[in-house]
Amino acid sequence: MDKSMQKYLDKAEVLIEALPYIQRFNRKVIVVKYGGSAMVDETLKEQVIQDVTLLKLVGFKPIIVHGGGKEISRWVSKVGMEPKFINGLRVTDEDTMELAEMVLGKVNKELVKLVESLGVRAIGISGKDGGLLNVTKKYADGEDIGFVGEVQKVNADILYDLLEKDFLPIVCPVGLDDNFLTYNINADDAACAIARAMHAEKLAFLTDIEGVYKDPKDPETLISELKVSEAHKLMEDGYIGGGMLPKLNNCIEAIENGVSRVHILDGRIPHCLLLEIFTNKGIGTAILNDGEEMYSLK
Repeated sequence: MDKSMQKYLDKAEVLIEALPYIQRFNRKVIVVKYGGSAMVDETLKEQVIQDVTLLKLVGFKPIIVHGGGKEISRWVSKVGMEPKFINGLRVTDEDTMELAEMVLGKVNKELVKLVESLGVRAIGISGKDGGLLNVTKKYADGEDIGFVGEVQKVNADILYDLLEKDFLPIVCPVGLDDNFLTYNINADDAACAIARAMHAEKLAFLTDIEGVYKDPKDPETLISELKVSEAHKLMEDGYIGGGMLPKLNNCIEAIENGVSRVHILDGRIPHCLLLEIFTNKGIGTAILNDGEEMYSLK
């Protein structure tokens, strides 16, 4: 057999390996929290959108929830303001909120354009639209951090309607409180709330790290699969800190509220979503409930 024929056979093998995953997750809701370097590197951005579009075209029901923190910080500095954070949360005064909403709206429509260019119908919506995300004011260890919201309710009917009409929803993490004031929402929090409300089969976080480590200084300690009880113990024993602590808490809360699996993926790896969902090995860290068995079909 010549080398060119072997190359095509190798491609066929990849497709066959993906088949059981496509069968299992057909018509299932997959929430993708899109953030980090994959949002600012143009090549990675295109690859992420290609991945999500492929999921849509093979029968999945993906929803993108995007951040925009790096772009917001860039614009805050550009207009002469200084970005401030408390416990990893952006302090958002009225001026910063106005700027954040403008930047997030711009990011949202850029993502819609990319999806549409690949032949899939996408709709970008804010959490303000149709009361999608209802929030209350969020505090950071009792400190007032301004217009930062905690999601209290998700109007899932909006997203179900869009999925039913064959759209790919792209959600901007801004919401309203009961007095119709606008709040910025941490994109991780928004993605978890939406995944819970939609009873998603999977929630995938695209981040700038490879996954969860037992020892963040030792890359050999990357944890491939983590049960909820094990995650609690890692946190109690002090192994988890920094930005991973709220992220892991979000993952656990999502699992305990009906999301089947949560994945923390390195968004800097090209096509990380496809590698995680469609291959036997997978990448990153998969978090699952204690009652769930480890199985090859992730």
